[in-house]
Amino acid sequence: MRLFIAINFNENMNYALLKMQNGLKRSGVKGSFTREENLHMTMVFIGENDDPRIIEKIMRNVSFKAFTIRVSGFKLFKDMIFANVEDNPDLSGYVKRLRLALSENNIDYDRKSFMPHITLVRRARLAKDIQVDNGKGIDETMNVNRISLIKSEQGKYGMIYTEIGYTKVK
Repeated sequence: MRLFIAINFNENMNYALLKMQNGLKRSGVKGSFTREENLHMTMVFIGENDDPRIIEKIMRNVSFKAFTIRVSGFKLFKDMIFANVEDNPDLSGYVKRLRLALSENNIDYDRKSFMPHITLVRRARLAKDIQVDNGKGIDETMNVNRISLIKSEQGKYGMIYTEIGYTKVK
């Protein structure tokens, strides 16, 4: 099964992200907008793995203290639009410790550098005369005290993400 480790969002953060998406739509942006139930921030993409119990055990052995993430505005990257997640040493430190624990347990994962972001639109298309406001008016914070192990499957109408494990602040 296809797995990743992520932060799921509370109602306030989801609302702020949907507000950003609606602003992009009003600006004329076209593309594949992430559905509300799929909004998340990936910390580690694992890919195919048939034993999620081992990954969940590793997650639970990597301690973390609650931290806050802040989203303000968005970034364009290739043909995608991301909500900008501000740099946070607690988040980055946790991701480093988590990746080290996965490596020490011989769990394969995507080793690209961690860049905190939330995908709002894939295959984004902008008309030349459209002015995108960069979402600067939207600023939201969220306390993170739970990390999720997510299974990703192709459904009839797109990807379906299901939490199959988690760890939280002890």
